[in-house]
Amino acid sequence: MMSNQAEFPTEIMARSMGVSRSGFYAWQSREPSARDVADRELTALNRQIHAASRESYGAPRIHAEFVDSGVHVGRKRVERPMKAAGLVGVSRRRSVRTTIRDDRVRRSADLVDRNFYADEPNTLWSKLAKAPPGPSPPANDIIYVTTWADFLYLAVVLDAFSRRIVG
Repeated sequence: MMSNQAEFPTEIMARSMGVSRSGFYAWQSREPSARDVADRELTALNRQIHAASRESYGAPRIHAEFVDSGVHVGRKRVERPMKAAGLVGVSRRRSVRTTIRDDRVRRSADLVDRNFYADEPNTLWSKLAKAPPGPSPPANDIIYVTTWADFLYLAVVLDAFSRRIVG
């Protein structure tokens, strides 16, 4: 609200936020709560541990560091200030990019006009990986299942009427 004071009167902004003007000024002059102070301290500790790990530790490992040092704090209590501060750990999972779209090639025709609803069985089959509830269009048509060695492809053919897998 403070950043918009030059553009809009405080009374109008307070009313649009559902608070009284006096309530806004009381909040503005109030000391930070104990939880806010604790969050700032926790964020500072999170930043230290995150920097010491060469910015590789995420919330689970930072939480483990707290447990090892005897600080009693929950994992989600560590996660919340980390997310607010933009601290993210490094994921070791490989990302798989299997399709690179060629914009020069014409797209396939939409034979069902994005209507994935059928009045009787075996009239409309669709290739789905995850079957969304209702007549919504599919988000994708292949799931990549990660294994120890590599990843596998999973594609499912679904009957739109019964929502049963036919292939």
